[in-house]
Amino acid sequence: MPERVTSALVQPVLHRAAPGFRDFALLGGLESCVRGMLVAIWPLEMYHQLGSKEAVSWAYFMVGIASLCWGLAVPILGRIMPRRWMYTMAAGLYLLAMSLAVTGGPWLTPLALLAMGFGVVTNQICINAYLMDYISRVDLGRSETLRLFYSALPWTIGPAVAVILWQYWRPAPFVIASLATLVMLTQFWRLRMGNGKAIARARRPHPNPLAYLGRFLRQPRLVAGWMFAVTRSSGWWVFIVYLPIFCVEAGLGDRIAGLAFALSSLQLFLAPLMLRWQRRVSLRRAVMIAFASAAICFALASLGAWWPLAAVAGILAASFFLVGLDAFGSLPFLIAVRPAERTEMSAVYASFRDVSGILTPGVAFIVLTLTDSIPLVFLVTAVGLGAMSLLAGRLHPRIGVARGPATAAAK
Repeated sequence: MPERVTSALVQPVLHRAAPGFRDFALLGGLESCVRGMLVAIWPLEMYHQLGSKEAVSWAYFMVGIASLCWGLAVPILGRIMPRRWMYTMAAGLYLLAMSLAVTGGPWLTPLALLAMGFGVVTNQICINAYLMDYISRVDLGRSETLRLFYSALPWTIGPAVAVILWQYWRPAPFVIASLATLVMLTQFWRLRMGNGKAIARARRPHPNPLAYLGRFLRQPRLVAGWMFAVTRSSGWWVFIVYLPIFCVEAGLGDRIAGLAFALSSLQLFLAPLMLRWQRRVSLRRAVMIAFASAAICFALASLGAWWPLAAVAGILAASFFLVGLDAFGSLPFLIAVRPAERTEMSAVYASFRDVSGILTPGVAFIVLTLTDSIPLVFLVTAVGLGAMSLLAGRLHPRIGVARGPATAAAK
């Protein structure tokens, strides 16, 4: 009898239930506490330390290149380092970034941004691989929407509060973000996801990066899904980096940008309704409409050259459609990934942040050097978003539609 009791007590520990989509959503929400606290601070801190928008663009450009190289190297590092320790390393990079940022200076602040970029890339590669291991394709949309819902409060409160704290005591946002990082890491280890199903059952050696990059390029659906992510991320980059600088230079003050971030993040609470709307109109049509609407709003924001508040209003309106793309814009890629290529393609997909982190400041640096006009950067962003709306029109009309019994039998 005592042996049975002991077995009953030990079994829940040894056979913990697999993480569900709510667990991943909560983990994503905690990570949003880290990044949401700093999203409005990084461009202001960089502008404060470097002194010009051209220098900020160049620093972001170099950080983007380094982060892209790091993202391609992470799968190689994964051959010798278990995935759970990779995630832990990502949290360590977050903490390193906070420490460098608190020290400050024209050299350490860009290095802090670089460490943060490395951490974000590593975190996303690990989480995407875990997500595809434990969450079925049917539940991917629910998981992403719930993650955005859990992230809404940190992204809403964080930017506005962080700017106020930064004005009174510069290290405050970084100290709070460090504490949030420790909570996030604790939650990750509590879930006990180990190294993931894909790694646990792998028997063949991992292909080198050039090999899986070639397979990625030979699959048009993956390429299209990745381009959607790059362009969507570029829209956010323009919002995050160039709107605060524009507000400062136009005399609107740095708190306006923090308030704009907060209002845009408040729309994350609408993510479940956006996903419901996407299911009603089809994934293809929803992606088309969201990109086209965001393009129109960014084009209107370019009127900020004559009326500064138009830029704030236009980009704030565009953020509504960018939030929608956050909710369902990654689905074309995730649906198209083959199960045997989850880890490799997760690394490729995660590179969208770095590519957009190179493309956006690179193009902005050219535009600003030639014209010294941030509103023109908004207009160029509108062109890119409009092009993605046209590309979305080439998706299969039934992409993302659940297969019925008859369809599954026919397959």
